[in-house]
Amino acid sequence: MISFDVITLFPNLFNEHLVNLPFKKAVELGLISVNLHNLRDFTEDKHKTVDDKPFGGGVGMVLKPEPIFKAVSSIGKKKSARVITLSPRGIKYTQKKAKEYSNLSQIILICGRYEGIDERVLTNLSDEVISIGDFVLSGGELPALIIMESVVRLLPGVLEKEEASLNESFSKETLNGSPFKIEYPQYTRPQNFNGLKVPDVLTSGNHKAIEEWKKANSKPLI
Repeated sequence: MISFDVITLFPNLFNEHLVNLPFKKAVELGLISVNLHNLRDFTEDKHKTVDDKPFGGGVGMVLKPEPIFKAVSSIGKKKSARVITLSPRGIKYTQKKAKEYSNLSQIILICGRYEGIDERVLTNLSDEVISIGDFVLSGGELPALIIMESVVRLLPGVLEKEEASLNESFSKETLNGSPFKIEYPQYTRPQNFNGLKVPDVLTSGNHKAIEEWKKANSKPLI
């Protein structure tokens, strides 16, 4: 089982996702548990202050280190656990990382907000700092959900057809281990939609030709 422990200022942002697939099935199968920890619960002043002005000046507020350190300490790290801070300054998240995380027993996700997180959280508390892309969001909640879902989909029994996770874009096993990473185009009924037709090879019944078409129409990861 993987325990997801999410430290966030907005735990309600997760609720709708967690009661739907694939999370719902993973919970029912006992493959994961999800614990949402409100960062304000780990403050010590009556105003539940989690942020302060940055040293050296600048626009906006920065999340203070004390509540985050206290939250992680309160949660406790299990064997084979990873503390991950979501930040645009982190390394780029990949499917390879998702597979790596699927073998952990616990993933603690620290969601940033405002102008950032005190650097001591990134350098002294986090095992990894992860970015989901070269763009800016209001916080780390959506990146946390992205990481969680990408990991959950790899767990046995979550997908109706487990081989689906092997043939998807970015998977190492795509097209039987070929170097192609971006999955080929997909079509379904009707075969002819307003004059837009499905490629003939896909309806030919020639499995060898179909596999060759899939390989030829997959793209290398650049």
